[in-house]
Amino acid sequence: MPWDRNQMAARAAQELQDGFYVNLGIGIPTLVANHVPTGITVTLQSENGMLGIGPFPYAGEEDPDLINAGKQTISELPQSAYFDSAQSFAMIRGGKIDLTVLGAMEVAENGDIANWMIPGKMIKGMGGAMDLVAGVKKIIVVMEHCAKDGSAKFIPACTLPLTGRNVVDMIITDLAVFQRPDHASPFRLVELAPGVTAEEVRARTTAHYID
Repeated sequence: MPWDRNQMAARAAQELQDGFYVNLGIGIPTLVANHVPTGITVTLQSENGMLGIGPFPYAGEEDPDLINAGKQTISELPQSAYFDSAQSFAMIRGGKIDLTVLGAMEVAENGDIANWMIPGKMIKGMGGAMDLVAGVKKIIVVMEHCAKDGSAKFIPACTLPLTGRNVVDMIITDLAVFQRPDHASPFRLVELAPGVTAEEVRARTTAHYID
């Protein structure tokens, strides 16, 4: 069975290390916060100006002034810190964030990522994605393996406007995990979702990768 959204997030959470400062993108990546391994302490950063994000609040306990970059209500922790966007992006651009987990519409075999717009569709803006892929030490993409029309999302070259070039370190989909040791190496298939075969992944992927 392919992984569901929570299982994909849980697999991404396995990449967290104690003491990491982590930025979580919109969508599936936000679920990573629910799967931080026992014994691991990470500090979550949101580019709208918060360091030390708490769990999602229970119904009726929401504070409309406390939101993440995806405009979801969140909670604060005793150690939470607040700051303006200039300080937030100084952290990101200055290489102070260890890892970011992002969604994507396309990832190319050379590590290019497209995740901020589809031409002709209304968008709110690029947000912090371009800064994140340029300034964060490790980039993990979590996405469905195929688009709604069945087309591959891990492809030879991105067709949508790029967010960053040659930046992705790991791809986690509902079918498999791909990883590369450095940005000069090709991606390697390193893990399959339970019940998914390597042949099935190959049939649904147009990008070149190593088995």
